[in-house]
Amino acid sequence: MKTVRLGIIGVGSMGHFHARSVLEGKIARCTLSAICDIDPERLAKFNDAKDVKQFNKSGELIRSGEVDAVLIATPHYGHTTIGIDALQQGLHVLVEKPISVHKADCEKLIAAYKKSKKRKQLFAAMFNQRTDPKYQKIKKMIEDGELGQFTRVNWIITDWFRTESYYASGGWRATWAGEGGGVLLNQCPHQLDLIWWLCGSPCEVHGFCDMGKRHNIEVEDEVTAYLKYPNGATGVFITSTGEAPGTNRLEICGDKGKILVEGDRVMFYRNEQPMFEFSKTDPRAFSKPPVWEIKLPASGSGEQHHGILRNFTAAILDGAPLIAQATDGIHSVELGNAMLLSSLTGKGVKLPMDGKAYERQLKKLIAGSTFKKASLKKKAEGDDMSSSF
Repeated sequence: MKTVRLGIIGVGSMGHFHARSVLEGKIARCTLSAICDIDPERLAKFNDAKDVKQFNKSGELIRSGEVDAVLIATPHYGHTTIGIDALQQGLHVLVEKPISVHKADCEKLIAAYKKSKKRKQLFAAMFNQRTDPKYQKIKKMIEDGELGQFTRVNWIITDWFRTESYYASGGWRATWAGEGGGVLLNQCPHQLDLIWWLCGSPCEVHGFCDMGKRHNIEVEDEVTAYLKYPNGATGVFITSTGEAPGTNRLEICGDKGKILVEGDRVMFYRNEQPMFEFSKTDPRAFSKPPVWEIKLPASGSGEQHHGILRNFTAAILDGAPLIAQATDGIHSVELGNAMLLSSLTGKGVKLPMDGKAYERQLKKLIAGSTFKKASLKKKAEGDDMSSSF
């Protein structure tokens, strides 16, 4: 195989973006062979691409023989069922975030992948922010022990601002039945993935989620969560789609120093002596360890979505290691589910959590929903979504 024949299932906002990227030659050695969507108007936007087969059923595309791999960019519930079907048919699979709506579905999807591994299939996730040089630099610093013993993480990520028009752009958006959640499931899987990738899994989560606080929706649009880690470290995670101007500020602390990321600024405040050691040995009452301030060289945002697609292609053709294994995707889903479950029950949630327990809660929310959207609007022509990445 010299090129990967890619099929994209779901050509709404993100799927359309991915399809155009491939058609414009931005992904070397990858060709767009087929697309699928239940909306004929979305398919019609690709009528100019004469060599791209069109389908309105995912199963037909998967069994068409036209593709070696699929990228799944449907509404979230479809990620599980379509992903399982594609894996069972022997295709390589790249799934948009989140890999599933809830942990129990993640487990079903991952089980299907493990059963198919004898075919040497690849299973990747669109965690594009892992390509960002600053996060790659921070991960290496942590792995190399430059932060020392992990003590605290705080992430304020409130610059995912969304308008009422955004939520009205699709009947499935921001509903329990259609999307399965709000900011934790749609916007923040990136940060939930990164906080797990960098700091590991907490052992307990306390979540405080406000449903429809800033928008006319039934799911969460503002969240504050408290995290406890096995070594005694703590974390706070704050997010919202209803705050402008928002903030994106990450702090990760250890006994050897602190990393601060805000905007394009990445700083390492390095203790000359580890703080635990200093506290036990310094004879003065009000002293602090001397600190070096180091600006880390990590400019730009990396290749993002294009980088994940290029890596997926190289993994299929050359055996390159995947940047984001889809099996990692269960962790960000579990974190988001735990925050919601804690908020719904008023209790802390121990991790690993019982995926079935959250699934039961979600089904109750769906069954009890009486929410109706006032109106549905078509996405405005020329609306640029790239600024939201």
